[in-house]
Amino acid sequence: MTLIELTLSVAIVAILAVVALDSYKGYKERARNAQAVNDIAGMSLTISGYIVSNRTPPASLAQVGYGGKLDPWGRAYFYVDLTTTQGHGASRKDKRLNPLNSDFDLYSAGKDGRTQTSLMSPTSRDDIIRARDGRFIGLASDFDP
Repeated sequence: MTLIELTLSVAIVAILAVVALDSYKGYKERARNAQAVNDIAGMSLTISGYIVSNRTPPASLAQVGYGGKLDPWGRAYFYVDLTTTQGHGASRKDKRLNPLNSDFDLYSAGKDGRTQTSLMSPTSRDDIIRARDGRFIGLASDFDP
């Protein structure tokens, strides 16, 4: 092989490696998002079962066995009981400033770990949320009422 052929081969391999690495990073983030969606769906079912059995929502995730549960980014999930007076001001809101849920909010702060009550805030766009009383669970940026 000549030096030009060798250099060209190395350049092609380097370009393929960069493309593959970028695709892998995107895959890992989609997998984390899917894991958070599954976690929130499972916790939501458990909380709903608790509400049916006890006629009152749990005060915290610890009451339903999820006290130490961490999201795929290593942070705790957020839970707010909206049926109490303490929970009314803390509810998540859509772009029209309507509350996302009427019973409880359950969400992850997402990749950046930052969140705001309004989904229109740029820091909340990567949050994994539960909305419409559990009929939507997914990325806040995908939620459009």
